Amino acid sequence: MIACLQGVLLHRDEGKAIIMAGGVGYEVYLTPKCLAELPERQKEVMVYVYTQVRDDAIVLFGFSTMEEKETFEILISVSGIGPKLALGILSGMTPSEVSRAISAADSTILTRLPGVGKRTAERMCLELKDKIPFVPTLGQDHQAGMPDSLPSSEISRDVVSALVNLGYSRSGSVEAVRRLTEGGNESGPDSFEDLLKRALREVSIL
Repeated sequence: MIACLQGVLLHRDEGKAIIMAGGVGYEVYLTPKCLAELPERQKEVMVYVYTQVRDDAIVLFGFSTMEEKETFEILISVSGIGPKLALGILSGMTPSEVSRAISAADSTILTRLPGVGKRTAERMCLELKDKIPFVPTLGQDHQAGMPDSLPSSEISRDVVSALVNLGYSRSGSVEAVRRLTEGGNESGPDSFEDLLKRALREVSIL
């Protein structure tokens, strides 16, 4: 079982990368956070890995932290949630956000994630309520004091949603939009397109 992988980044694509290690190129599906933190090609990289063994293939899923990997493993313990759906969940929420949502039995927030319907969200809350102590509840984003509540402006909320759909974490998206909108705009409120462009620049440096 492959637990982590260290090697040279050969290629990166949307949602995955190829890492050369010991003369073998490993294709690894990655969370957006892990993908964003990859170095340039031909540079050394290390990712934590979950290995899925199927009858027809061995599939690797990569993470930038053990926190992400452990949350992923807990998510796939829920009936109806496979590795790709779990990866999709972590594309929309950080591990600490997942933990808080399940702790609060907030299925409404969970249904906003890609591929998560009402029944799946309710099943997550039900099946993970006894496992939640093992889900990290104070991730780095929470410790750093990042807010996780959505802005009050409709345009701001729409921009946060767009950023999450593009693969950025919800907490990072909220923080980027909040930085840009605090204190108002002397020239008037931004349009959705203008605020999104500015937020994309802001979230990339968080």
